[in-house]
Order: sequence, then C-alpha cells, then structure tokens
Amino acid sequence: MGLTWMLVVIAGCVALAGCIAAVLFRPMGAQRRQLRPLANTARLTLLPAYARAVRARTVAAVVTIVLLTVMLAGSVIVAARPTGLPTTATAFGGGDPEDVMLCVGAPPTDPAVAATLGYFAGQVDAFGTQRIGLTSANRRVIPLTRDYQYAKQTLSDYARPADQRGDAAPLSAAVTYVDYTANLDDLLTLCLTGFPGFEQPAAQRRSLIYVGPDSAPAGNPALFSPDRLRELAVTGAVQVNAVVTGQASGALSALAGDTGGRALSAGPSVAASLDDIRDHPPAAKFSGDDDGDAAPESPDVPVVIALAAALALAGWPMVQRR
Repeated sequence: MGLTWMLVVIAGCVALAGCIAAVLFRPMGAQRRQLRPLANTARLTLLPAYARAVRARTVAAVVTIVLLTVMLAGSVIVAARPTGLPTTATAFGGGDPEDVMLCVGAPPTDPAVAATLGYFAGQVDAFGTQRIGLTSANRRVIPLTRDYQYAKQTLSDYARPADQRGDAAPLSAAVTYVDYTANLDDLLTLCLTGFPGFEQPAAQRRSLIYVGPDSAPAGNPALFSPDRLRELAVTGAVQVNAVVTGQASGALSALAGDTGGRALSAGPSVAASLDDIRDHPPAAKFSGDDDGDAAPESPDVPVVIALAAALALAGWPMVQRR
C-alpha cells in the first residue's frame, strides 16, 4: 500500500499523541478531593458484584478506545489517498479507471459524427469509473467528466440535426485564420491536451477516439508535426483510435498502430466500428502489486473499516445493557 499525502498521516499521529498526552497529564487533584471516603473498601472490592462492575467498565473502556483508534486510523488513511489496495475501481471496466476523449474532425453535419455522439450518449449509462470528454476542431465541448447526466444530454443534443439542438452552441466555432490552416495533426494534439497531465502517463487508461477524415487541406505549416504528435501520444500512454470518413491515407492507421489502437472505416455502420474499438480498450495497468503513483486510488478498504468501527461504537451501548 502507498499513501499519496504522507503529511496527513503525520498530522493524524500527532493528533493522536496529543489526545493521549492530554488524558495522561490531565490534573486530577480537584476530582480526587471530591471523592467520598469509604470504610472497609478491601471487603467491598472482593464482592462478586463489584468485580463484575469493574470488569464491565474495563471492557467498555478498552472497546471504546480500540474502536475510536480504528476510526481515526481509517479516516487518516482515506484522507491520505491510499493506493495499491483492493478496490471496486479495478473490478469493473477491465481494471483501471479510463478516460475517453471523443475527437471530432469531420463537419458537424457528417452522419458519422451524429452516429458517434449518439452511440456514446447511450454508452455513458453503463459507465462506472470512466470519464468522458468531447473536443471539436476548436472547442473543448465537454472537459473530461464523470457527470454522466450532463455528458449524455450534451452528446444527445449534438447528435441531433442543427435545427433541433435548441440553445446548444455550435459544435465548432466559425473561425477565420490569416496565417494558419486547420489540420489533422494539430486537431489530434488539441484532443490529447484534454487529458490532465497529458505529457506523462497516469493511473487512468487513456483512449482517444477520432471521427473524421484521414487528411486535411493543404495550407500553412502545422504547429505540431506527425512525429511530435506520435511522441505525445506514446509518452502520455494514450491509445489513439479512429473512425475514418472518406478515403484513408494511412496516417491515422500508423498512429493508431503505434499506440495500440485501431483505425477503422466509418463504412455502413459506425456503431459496428465503435463496438470493435470499445472491445479492444487500453490494457489494464493495475495489479495487486502496484503501488504509489502507478496504481489508482483505493480507499474502499479503509472506508469500510472506519464505517464498521463507527457502527460498532454506536451499537456498543445496546450490547452493554444486555
């Protein structure tokens, strides 16, 4: 097990030590002066009823101290963001949480775009640990999010014809450049930057799904070369997939192959191509031996332990009265 924020653990240990010191060094002179003197205390302490009362009080004190300590330890570990423990995040979706960025390069009126957005609008209901985002030619329409209701509504809106979208903003803004021509490499780079910390690998699996042509009109030089784009994708451990509209030039196929993804033709069924892509997600990186930054956060076990201790502490008085 690894802990992301060790300072939280240190603060918790200091707080526990402070509580123990406050109890041990608390002045008790005033309380002792208020005690009423009793005769024959040696005989009283030998009575079975007294022995039972002392035993019950001792057990109650020990149980309370243990449960409070377990609650504190569990809470501190959760606050320190543990990694490497068993977690439901690795039980669903093939292992690690996954970030899925949809990248639209085709015109919004292209049927493949509507089919893709409609496909994922229906898929988000089954998501559990995934985040989903949407990037167009010049807009980050949906930053990566687990707000599935918002994502579904937005994707559904843009899957409709333009005259049925209501107040939704255009998928891509109408921008005219003086000395720049929009191109495929820059668009894919824009989509890559939608992953937090895109310049290095993350605990989450990363999947970029591009929908659009395999080339762009000739014009001014691109800001990012194909080699730089490939370097960013490989360094950030992003699986690049593509649903190609129109004629394929091979550039997307090469990039997809280098990143473990697939480049498929939109063909007659975009849904079939997307099913194929989603059936081959990035490989799960998590294992029970992973630790530190290499594994996703796993607070499940300490949360359950802390809650169980809290419930036991709440129910302990009822057990005592029996």
